[in-house]
Amino acid sequence: QVQLVESGGGLVQAGGSLRLSCAVSGRSFSDYAMGWFRQAPGKEREFVAAINWNGGNTYYADSFEGRFTISRDNAKNTGYLQMNSLTPEDSAVYYCAAKERYLGIYNRVMYRYWGQGTQVSVSS
Repeated sequence: QVQLVESGGGLVQAGGSLRLSCAVSGRSFSDYAMGWFRQAPGKEREFVAAINWNGGNTYYADSFEGRFTISRDNAKNTGYLQMNSLTPEDSAVYYCAAKERYLGIYNRVMYRYWGQGTQVSVSS
């Protein structure tokens, strides 16, 4: 069993930055690929980015590439999402998720483990 706990959300002004963290416990972090998703009120959950087991490959939804950066530190069992140039449209609950590494990162499904989410609010 794998547990994921997000942190780092909060209120930020438009144009600002936040770094989200995802602490993973229960199994070896390097056994898993990791992804970030978000869900705004009244909207479907949206894929943001994914990273493979050793950080060597990343994959972004088009609307986030160049503005958001996904990374991981297997020694700390922690994944990250650096978010820059935030706009009010980025306000959402952000979730990290994990799946077995053999499943790859270039699909947006088959994530078995999910965190509880962290709220990001961007004011104009």
